[in-house]
Amino acid sequence: MVIIRYCLAVLCIGLLWSCGSPEGQSLRVFRYNSTNGIASLDPAFAKSQEVIWAVKQLYNTLVEPDSNLVIRPSLAKQWRESADHRTYTFDLRTDVYFQDSDIFPGGRGRRMTAQDVVYSLRRIMDPATASPGAWIFNGKLSADSGFIALNDSTFEITLFRPFHPILGILSMQYCSIVPKEAIEKYGKDFRNHPCGTGPFRFFLWDEGQALVLHRNPTYFEKDAAGNRLPYLEAVQVSFLESKASEFLLFRQGQLDFMNDIDASFKDEVLTKQGKLRKEWEGKMVLHKHPYLNTEYLGFLTDSSLALVKESPLRWKKIRQAINYGIDRTKMMTYLRNGIGTAAVAGFVPAGLPSFNAENVKGYPYNPGMTRQLLREAGFPEGKGLPVIKLLSIPIYADLANYVANQLQEAGIRIQVEIIQKSLLLEQTAKSQALFFRGSWIADYPDAESYLAMFYSKNPAPPNYTRYRNPAFDQLYEQSLEENNDSLRYLQYQQMDQMIMADAAVVPLFYDEVIRLVQPNVQGLSGNGMNLLELRWVRKI
Repeated sequence: MVIIRYCLAVLCIGLLWSCGSPEGQSLRVFRYNSTNGIASLDPAFAKSQEVIWAVKQLYNTLVEPDSNLVIRPSLAKQWRESADHRTYTFDLRTDVYFQDSDIFPGGRGRRMTAQDVVYSLRRIMDPATASPGAWIFNGKLSADSGFIALNDSTFEITLFRPFHPILGILSMQYCSIVPKEAIEKYGKDFRNHPCGTGPFRFFLWDEGQALVLHRNPTYFEKDAAGNRLPYLEAVQVSFLESKASEFLLFRQGQLDFMNDIDASFKDEVLTKQGKLRKEWEGKMVLHKHPYLNTEYLGFLTDSSLALVKESPLRWKKIRQAINYGIDRTKMMTYLRNGIGTAAVAGFVPAGLPSFNAENVKGYPYNPGMTRQLLREAGFPEGKGLPVIKLLSIPIYADLANYVANQLQEAGIRIQVEIIQKSLLLEQTAKSQALFFRGSWIADYPDAESYLAMFYSKNPAPPNYTRYRNPAFDQLYEQSLEENNDSLRYLQYQQMDQMIMADAAVVPLFYDEVIRLVQPNVQGLSGNGMNLLELRWVRKI
């Protein structure tokens, strides 16, 4: 039924094209599937990957991360930072226009100005908007005086105190620039009446069936040869819930790429080393690159809590013993088909510019060290050590059981308890989970997004472990004011090493983005944020 529904949607969409052969249309349309659907096309609600991907095609931000996660200009041509690191002044492009829409006189899109930037960013903080992204500015600046338009092409943001990752925050899709006229006309219905400055413009959205975006003919960016971007004529998104059905359509050539590989056919497509199996070579292309997601096991470390006082996990040597007792490389081979990298450095994942496995040493597999630490803690071969409960969610039950079996060999008995994700989130937020499975995906391309999880003044979330280390806190606060990237990266690495030394967590692996792409697709790039970048995509 899902395949039939998809085909009907495609047929209906095809009838909307005014001209061109079916073959030509196919070469100009990029097609992908969103299994979880799209809840909104309003950037203020760009919380999920599905919404972020769609919003990115329709809107722009002041700055954006490149393929190496370095922040580059977008709507802003350049920016200046004040001597006290609190004020950033942006010079805006003057050739950017909102897409044509009936919200503008004569239906022609008007030029984007600094006033639009002020309005868009204030809107995120406005309680009436109820944006899930309001946190990105809360406590960092005043909604009234923090955003200022000095003139039509100059925008200024002033912080309460230095916060270097602010540029990364401004690159988030929440911070896309929208026209005031659209919000005033549509209100909450702006979610399905988008109007931005992006490479594509809204055409059709049959919720639950398909979303179609058309090329924006007035988009401001050009390639090195002076050709206006994007190259594609349209983007078509389907909403099949089944990954198996999605894979079938991809194999039939009806989808141009797939994000991630479902466990049910992972072994069919990939070798245990994460390579494309020979029978699929030439039929599809495998793209892999680091993804800013660290999968880990967390310990509740606040010794003032009764739950911690009564547990052997209050002792650092027991937490270190657990870290040494897991063969992460074997785990990646047999449970992950080589998708991701064994986390034997710190908590901050590979893929960030500050990542340095030489400066941050984690825990390689060393069962001898596990046994030695158990002896030093007073539990030789694990004798007398109580059973430790590990909370996990269903999709990671295999990883949790693998960990339990590995630690059992060294004398550490682990009882795995599988609970629903919502309950685990509730228990970790209330500091009721002593040993738990977790993951952290970066909100913006800066290691601070990870280190903030261990700053003692932060609540849970993000400080689920309730980690407290005065030396860490001092260095964290210093890093927010450090403008020299090299020095700040060293500070990040020092903090990461502190977390490892205290064994507040058990990093398991640094994730990877896995994409299956049709051989005729060119120019599809990615970065550690797993953004869908279609401006430079061609189909040959």
